[in-house]
Amino acid sequence: MKVGFVGLGIMGRPMALNLLKGGHAVAVWTRRAESMQPLLTAGATAADSAAALARDCDVVISMVADAPDVEQVALGPQGVAEGAEAAGRSDLVFIDMSTIAPSAARAIAARMAERGVTMLDAPVSGGEVGAIAGSLTIMVGGYQAACERVRPVLECMGKTVTWIGESGAGQVAKACNQILTGAGVAIVAEALHFARASGVDPARVREAMMGGFANSRILENHGQRMLDRNFKPGFKAWMHQKDLRIVLDEAHKMGVSLPNSAATAQMLNGLVGSGMGEDDSISLLRLLEKMSGRE
Repeated sequence: MKVGFVGLGIMGRPMALNLLKGGHAVAVWTRRAESMQPLLTAGATAADSAAALARDCDVVISMVADAPDVEQVALGPQGVAEGAEAAGRSDLVFIDMSTIAPSAARAIAARMAERGVTMLDAPVSGGEVGAIAGSLTIMVGGYQAACERVRPVLECMGKTVTWIGESGAGQVAKACNQILTGAGVAIVAEALHFARASGVDPARVREAMMGGFANSRILENHGQRMLDRNFKPGFKAWMHQKDLRIVLDEAHKMGVSLPNSAATAQMLNGLVGSGMGEDDSISLLRLLEKMSGRE
């Protein structure tokens, strides 16, 4: 397939590169022209707008920051819908792989459908490491037939591609993922901080916990990064803060109580407010140390 890609940041750039490696023709567009250069060097072609991608590609993918960005790419001037209409396209699939609110995904998908474009919401989990390795977990909402049609594209970027349900369902699954990972990172940080504050080697404590029911991929991967003091962003704290805001906003609309998510969100608020928003969310460890006067 010919695939258009919008959004070439920490996640989008390696995802687009994996599409090239998978044999797909890839065209790219981004607001910062310099972001396209690594893809152009690897064999992608440049477009001058999202509309141009929609005119020329079978599939257009967006990987941007939040719902307003998705709406601009999809429905704004020189956006995907405008390009599809101008070209008389009725077969284009637009896949948004950003993390946005389920309600926003449903609303954008409905407006895209009115303009003849099929939209899937397909957020991912796995961070920069998974994006580079092509091993992301991809959660898909929208028409199942459209999901199956573009599965070869998605499988170039992800190890697991799961159709969840109707529009917005992929974003619901991603919200659940962010509840678990956010709380998991916060709890692992607390455990290792407590061990160190108690005068016990946190590396030995982690080793012991990995042999029991407390083990998890977060303890294994992020716990080791905490021990190594490696706070280089694979997933920036401000993005995790944004994701938990989505969770709590949606829960508020439904009248659903999520106390652990709320506590985690407050920790992420503190992390971003302390000037560590550009660091990885595992910097929650440093926030705890700062709060306890044990930096």
